[in-house]
Amino acid sequence: MALARPNIRLLARLTPRCQFRAYSAPGESSIPPAKKKYVPTSGTYPLGFRTGSAHVGVKASNTRFDDLALIASESPCSGAAVFTTNKFQAAPVTVSREMLKKRKGEGIRAVVVNSGCANAVTGKGGIEDAIAMGRETDACFIQDSNGEDDGQGSRSIVMSTGVIGQRLPIQKIVDKLPTAYHNLGETHDHWMSAARAICTTDTFPKLLSRTFTLPSSDVEYRIAGMTKGAGMIHPNMATLLGIICTDAPIAATPLQSLLTSAITKSFNSISIDGDTSTNDTVAILSNGAAGGKPITSASSQPEDFAAMQEVLTAFAIDLAKLVVRDGEGATKFVTIKVEKAKTYEDAKRVASTIARSPLVKTALYGKDANWGRILCATGYAEGVSSIVPEETSVSFVPSDGSEELKLLVRGEPEQVDEDRASQILKEEDLQIVVRLSEKFDESAVMWTCDFSHEYVTINGDYRT
Repeated sequence: MALARPNIRLLARLTPRCQFRAYSAPGESSIPPAKKKYVPTSGTYPLGFRTGSAHVGVKASNTRFDDLALIASESPCSGAAVFTTNKFQAAPVTVSREMLKKRKGEGIRAVVVNSGCANAVTGKGGIEDAIAMGRETDACFIQDSNGEDDGQGSRSIVMSTGVIGQRLPIQKIVDKLPTAYHNLGETHDHWMSAARAICTTDTFPKLLSRTFTLPSSDVEYRIAGMTKGAGMIHPNMATLLGIICTDAPIAATPLQSLLTSAITKSFNSISIDGDTSTNDTVAILSNGAAGGKPITSASSQPEDFAAMQEVLTAFAIDLAKLVVRDGEGATKFVTIKVEKAKTYEDAKRVASTIARSPLVKTALYGKDANWGRILCATGYAEGVSSIVPEETSVSFVPSDGSEELKLLVRGEPEQVDEDRASQILKEEDLQIVVRLSEKFDESAVMWTCDFSHEYVTINGDYRT
């Protein structure tokens, strides 16, 4: 008797489904081929800084990959930071902010970061753990000839990233801090090891470096930075960690001003999923090891200050873009430019609203030129007075430099070439331009990505 053929559809319904992670964070697997072009193979790093990492196993499933990073200045330096505006602020945010305030940004030695646990919403115990991380990091430097205690408390900025609501295995971290300190070095590999150690769901380490000069001298300065973040990303602050170091001589007060301004058009101009985290921190250290005339205030060296602002903002933008390129499950890097607004704030609000619209993001993933969703998001942006419906235009700008594809012109829909639209949407990079009126001139830019099935998979089993 012939066997009956199995009912494939019935079996599919009865067979338990397993989630498969197509993403692969550094250390868990190889970097996806499409992302390798964003990972530098060499760099020019600031004088007087050393970086290193160690394996702790903060997350039980991590049995062999480094998850503790240390970025240190060989001498006490200036420090500044910008933190999350989420009301549930993680313990390291609270502790680091108070440390910088107490020291007025001077005499900083290091940034210490663990991945695998955010130390967020962990009560008084979490605060104690963050303090212990800073204190034990300080102890490593006190043992050095240049590391004497100045009596003003901790010198270390503390950062944590990972799962919210769980206590750190603080003793394991403390025990491995001397190892991270011992592993400090100046090479590209040392910087890369630290950049890898701060990753969570990132698929590639995010590290940049470059050189620059300032008007007052011909000294060549260096700036380097690393960041992590792939999900729970939206401005104020964007949910991520970032550490920037420079050997230019900048005092703490102007350093804070420079960083705050740079953040506005960089890390606060990206969005992956509209969620703002509890741990967001971007810090900058300046040790002046390259020499030259110090920037002591914005007014005392206006040309140097302005030049440094331009350098830092451009660098922070490039670093922030790497976060978007690694958006969880993302297949597209999308630049949203809003033009012809009455104010920068209006343009930014519209761009931000479009960037976090699930309907816009899913249409981009589906390669659907559904400009109605873009227009809808534009229309419900809150607190915007610049929009003139009969003067509003929407276009796609291809990444190959060819002519923009006009979708809506001065409130009138265009006859869209669907084939060309489909071709534009197949590319990894895309720009959306929205013009709000005919009589205003302000503009703003946001960088975002699409929503794919993989985003749900990654975040559906994040804690497991």
